[in-house]
Amino acid sequence: MRAETPAADVPDDSRRISMLLGLLFGLAGMGSSSAAVTLPLLGPDLGVDAGLAAWIISLYVLMLAVTTALYGRISDLVGVRAPLLAGLVLMSVGALVAAVAPTFEVLLGARVLQGAGAAAVPTLGVAVLSARYSGAVRGLAFGRLAGVAAAVSCLGPLVGGVVEASFGWRAVMALPILGALVVPFLWRALSTEGSGARLDVVGAVLVALTAAGMVLLVQSPSGGLVVAVVGAALLVLGVPAVRATVRRRPDGFLPVEVIRNATVVRSAFAASAVPASWFAMLIALPAVLLSDGWEAWQVGLAMVPSAVVALVVPQVTGPTLIRIGPGRALAVAGVVASVALLVATLGAWLTSAPILVVGIVLVTFAFGLGQPALSAVVGDAVDPEVRGVALGVSTLLFLIGGSIGSAVVAGISGPLGMPSALLVLAVLPLLGLLVLAPTLRGESATA
Repeated sequence: MRAETPAADVPDDSRRISMLLGLLFGLAGMGSSSAAVTLPLLGPDLGVDAGLAAWIISLYVLMLAVTTALYGRISDLVGVRAPLLAGLVLMSVGALVAAVAPTFEVLLGARVLQGAGAAAVPTLGVAVLSARYSGAVRGLAFGRLAGVAAAVSCLGPLVGGVVEASFGWRAVMALPILGALVVPFLWRALSTEGSGARLDVVGAVLVALTAAGMVLLVQSPSGGLVVAVVGAALLVLGVPAVRATVRRRPDGFLPVEVIRNATVVRSAFAASAVPASWFAMLIALPAVLLSDGWEAWQVGLAMVPSAVVALVVPQVTGPTLIRIGPGRALAVAGVVASVALLVATLGAWLTSAPILVVGIVLVTFAFGLGQPALSAVVGDAVDPEVRGVALGVSTLLFLIGGSIGSAVVAGISGPLGMPSALLVLAVLPLLGLLVLAPTLRGESATA
């Protein structure tokens, strides 16, 4: 089933809107990438060890993943403007509280709030572009969003290192507040039109808890037995409960037409290998270089080439989506991600900064192509009435892929070393290609 052509095709402002949304997306992502460089300092300041301090990243990613589908579904009902503003308020309040947190417990709570708010940005940003543009204009817009977002995220360690050196780790925690400054420039592009239906609150809670279980289970190699038990329990209880609520309300929070759409499900699973590679590299490169004696700001400088590539990728993404189709573009992203991890494996084994930089440049290209390709596939595969929740579900699986990448690096690199962890992850994009194969055959048949 294909979505209807967006009613409002306004190519004149596509560059500005997509870049502003990309900046907003990047600032949300910077909540994770910039905070990573503060862990060695905030831990002693708040009286916790490095392992416990890392939970400020894990909980942020958890909430980022869990609440994406919720924002997507709400946007179907009331439009984009209200849920996006609510998300940015939560993100800003969470960042402010994190910056002044007197204890580690308060900091964790603030990061949960911040992640829950930041989740509005990736899903709703894509929803704005899907509804506002079509054809080649939309492909270019998707590419710009992903490119700017990736560039800002790549600069996170550098910005975080410079801000921390100048003002301390608390100032780094406040950086996502800058996202609120972008909203006035996007105001007119944020739709207030929705179906007007009521939100299926029970369905929303069940999906959120089940998604939390999935993410916690993925994070359990670095989180420990308690995290694994809680994650498994939420999954075991949540999956049948979600199935029951979908049968009871096929048009509820998780519409049956979305979860039975093979194109959406296959594409999301295949695409999840790309952020797995991306998040793995964002952790691996700093870990290897810091252990080799590099300073945090120097690690940030090593990320600059990937930020430059991220800004250039949109020039390739749009034409590629039109020329070979979004499904094939997603396959290309998977192959490049696998090659990037193999290159990074060699770089980690040799402790070679240049090789590691090449690896993260390649994975940045894969991310810049894969994320807009997924958005295009999903946006075209469903009706406009459920586009928001379809994008939310696909983004949820996309972010769970990122959790897999960070969990594998954290869980395997300790006992087996970083090269082994990266080598294991290099297999995931290839498995994604097998899942995507039926969709690729479908594209060939309709070409």
